[in-house]
Formats: sequence, structure tokens, C-alpha cells
Amino acid sequence: MSDFDRNFATVRSGYGADQVTIDAGLRAYMVRVYNYMAAGVALTGLVAWFTFSAAVTDTGAGLQLTSFGHLIFQSPLLWVLVLAPLALVFAISYGINRLEPSTALTLFFVYAGLLGLSLASIFLIYTGASITRVFFISAATFGALSLWGYTTRRDLSGVGSFMFMGLVGIIIASLVNIFLHSTGLDWAISVIGVIVFAGLTGWDTQRIKEMYSPMDDGSVAGRKAVMGALSLYLDFINLFLMLLRLFGDRR
Repeated sequence: MSDFDRNFATVRSGYGADQVTIDAGLRAYMVRVYNYMAAGVALTGLVAWFTFSAAVTDTGAGLQLTSFGHLIFQSPLLWVLVLAPLALVFAISYGINRLEPSTALTLFFVYAGLLGLSLASIFLIYTGASITRVFFISAATFGALSLWGYTTRRDLSGVGSFMFMGLVGIIIASLVNIFLHSTGLDWAISVIGVIVFAGLTGWDTQRIKEMYSPMDDGSVAGRKAVMGALSLYLDFINLFLMLLRLFGDRR
């Protein structure tokens, strides 16, 4: 938190008082971002679990889909659940300056809930114990990387640009692998994905920190907090999914 010159140009007179003010404001802003992000992750997890519980029944001979399960996993509604969160995240990102902070936050939680519906399928693929284990590994990894991004004096913009190019490569490779069904390529995508989202976590944290300004009014600060939470939420969810593909125990 000592690198305050990125956030506010202070004058020599009264620098100590200004520094304390900025420190308190920045701390409150970052806590707000992390609280929103954590609430979004919790909502996604709860929706995914309750959706899975309603969609599957254990007959003793294995898991069987209920009528609700067939509806969300094996009907055209599946594509709605996949595409709706993508459309919503673009709407939030490009419309953030026109939205009230409360509206933006509501849309963020709607997005987190919709993504939970989509992610319910991971409980069909991986055991509950391995999902829990990988979740805590992801949380610890994310926390360490975000702390590094917050405290480092190194400019991570170059890292962010490189990781963004890696993200584009992952998307293209994933689309290609839909047709190839290559286990080797899938493994490579997962490994590279972990590296990419690890780097993006550090860069996004630094970027969110540098977005803070003590001159922002409540609306601007609120919008920045929601966008920061959305960025970190996406980093965490994707880091978790990549680690799950590498270390999750399949049913």
C-alpha cells in the first residue's frame, strides 16, 4: 500500500494526512471489491449445488437424471444457459457507464447465478470431494496471486497483455478441440490456462487498485467496484475450472 503515487498526486504540505486518507479509502474500496467477488463465487457455488441436487437422483446403481436434469442438461435450454451468461457479462462490461451501481451489482449477481446453473454439470463429471479440494487449492492460489498483484511495485501491464494473448489462444484451441477430441491438447489447454489466469489475477488486482481515486463520487466508485469484482470473479472461476480439469477425480 506504500505506492500511493499511482493513485493520487499529493503535494508536499499535508502529505501525511493525505496519505492516511488515501490508504483508508483504498482499503475500503478493495474490501468492497473482494466482498462483491466472494459473494458472487458463493452464489455460483450454491446455485450449482442445488441445481445438481434437483437434477440428479442416486438410484444406488449410479446417478440418474431427473426430468429437471434432462431439461437443463439434455435439451436446447442447455445452450440458453451457456450463452445467456456470456451475453450478460458483455452487457455489464459495455454498459457499465450508463448503469446505476445498484443495477450493475444486481446484474453481476444475476450473472453469477446463471453461471451456477451452467456449472452444475461439473458435479456430474467430478466427485464432490475432488471439487471441494480443488476449490480450496484455487482459493489459496488466487489469494496469493492477488496479494502479489496488490503489493508488487513492478508494472504488470506487460504481463497482462501477454496473458490476454494467451487467453485468445486458449479460446481458439478449445474451439478446435471440440472437433479433434484430443486428450493431449486438452491437457495442454488446462496447463496453459492455469498460467494465463494466474497472471491475469495479479494483473487485474493491480489494475483494479490503480483504478481507485479519492476524487470519485459514490456512483463512479460503485461502478468501479462492480467491474473490479467481475474481473476477479472471472479470474477465479476460470482458474478453478482449469485446475479441476487437471486434478479433479472423475466419476
